[in-house]
Amino acid sequence: MWVHILYENEAWLPPLVDALNRAGLTPRPWFVDGTAIDLSRPAPEGIYINRMSPSAHTRGHQGGIAATRDVLAWAEAYGRRVLNGTAAFGLEVSKLRQDIALRAAGILTPTTVGAVGREGLRKAVEHMDGPFVTKHNQGGKGLGVRLFHDRAAFDAFADSPDADETPDGVWVLQQYIAPPEPFVTRVEIVGGRFLYAIRSSTAGGFELCPADACAVASDAFCPVGGTGKFQLRPDITADDPLVKAYVAFCETHGLDVAGIEFVEDADGRRYTYDVNANSNYNGDVERAHSLSGMDAVASFCAAHALRTAA
Repeated sequence: MWVHILYENEAWLPPLVDALNRAGLTPRPWFVDGTAIDLSRPAPEGIYINRMSPSAHTRGHQGGIAATRDVLAWAEAYGRRVLNGTAAFGLEVSKLRQDIALRAAGILTPTTVGAVGREGLRKAVEHMDGPFVTKHNQGGKGLGVRLFHDRAAFDAFADSPDADETPDGVWVLQQYIAPPEPFVTRVEIVGGRFLYAIRSSTAGGFELCPADACAVASDAFCPVGGTGKFQLRPDITADDPLVKAYVAFCETHGLDVAGIEFVEDADGRRYTYDVNANSNYNGDVERAHSLSGMDAVASFCAAHALRTAA
């Protein structure tokens, strides 16, 4: 069966394509930016995987964000099985919407304020008490994340050209949660099943894409890298109450594939601050522990292919 992969970053394709081939499926990569959709025809048969990234604008593919919404709606209108469809993608490209949904689910999040433009930034800061971070509403990879400890530094930022750099014109200001150790935790979920959790070091900054392609020093759009930046957290299991809440959250919002991140403060409170629907997996961690997130995605697709054929 065809598996249509909606994407804009070719560097992230090989692990998924290889996994789909191993599962006996036929991957069909579909570069969405620059696509043409003939609405007089039904959406092609098969399974669809949404791999459009909210950081697409950093590679000149912002148009793919809007096009993906339409392709997803087209596929869903014809009853095609879509992994991370329109509901999930709505969360993927809006951190404000993520915060709204997480709070509605009873999941603890930091104090969060949205801001539109420079004037919005100046108003939003009045709601912040103590250190806080800024981030892009349509982000990915930690884009736009800056930590502020004082008002003077923030005012200088709001007056600078950097305040105009968000792809959708919307900023997020969020309470900074200081962890006892410099790391955050990412929980990987596929098909309503907990896979594993990793700890991501923040010692070198907040850009924390775990994909192997992002660890290449020459990739100026995703500068992570660094030995030991990502490590398995075997103490986080499927029985963890927060993991159970995440699984239920994914079911509610149509998130077939998700990497959800939290940070723990000195008192042990865990604050959830990011939902990634375009999940990548770190090869070093997976090889060291005989894990494969992409194989789990491929197995999920294969199971749906069997149901479709039955």
